[in-house]
Amino acid sequence: MPESLDLEANRDNKIDSNENSGLQKPEFRYLAIGRVVRAHGVRGELSVAVLTDFPERFGTTEWVYLGNEFEAEPYRLKKHRWHQKNVLLTLDEVNDRTEAEQLTGLLVQVPIEEAIPLPEGDYYLYQIMGLTVVTVQGETLGVISDILETKANDVYIVSRPGQTEVLLPAIPDVIKSVDLEKGQVIVELIDGLI
Repeated sequence: MPESLDLEANRDNKIDSNENSGLQKPEFRYLAIGRVVRAHGVRGELSVAVLTDFPERFGTTEWVYLGNEFEAEPYRLKKHRWHQKNVLLTLDEVNDRTEAEQLTGLLVQVPIEEAIPLPEGDYYLYQIMGLTVVTVQGETLGVISDILETKANDVYIVSRPGQTEVLLPAIPDVIKSVDLEKGQVIVELIDGLI
């Protein structure tokens, strides 16, 4: 996935299938491009694990937002440099190691509006969340309420009111098409999925 929502940091905000108003698509505001792993040095530099397939954006981004997908504080990105696998960020508002240490674990994000356009057929995780899942036969299964990111492939968790959840691997044999305009994911169920 090109840029992440890091849904692990947001398990409490997943779609609730028990609400009377039905399933609601969450309003994500940010895309994670990194996660602060530690302070680096004594002058407030942050060591950030990169979560984007577009690491060059650290050189063109003026503001980053530290927090989670729904709430984050803006910081002006003063400079960046690479150190081993991580990017080291210097933020105007962070001046010493103590301040930097307080940011450990937070997501480094950009607003969704600044997402890098993807090729046709590729989607950001936030675009998949809340979509209705329909089989190729036309049966509605439920709504994507969460996404598990694994090394092999993503797994869509489909909530079905009054029934057990369905886990769908995001592989071409199962996911046949995604229609963002209709708000649907068309799937073909293979043996053992339900």
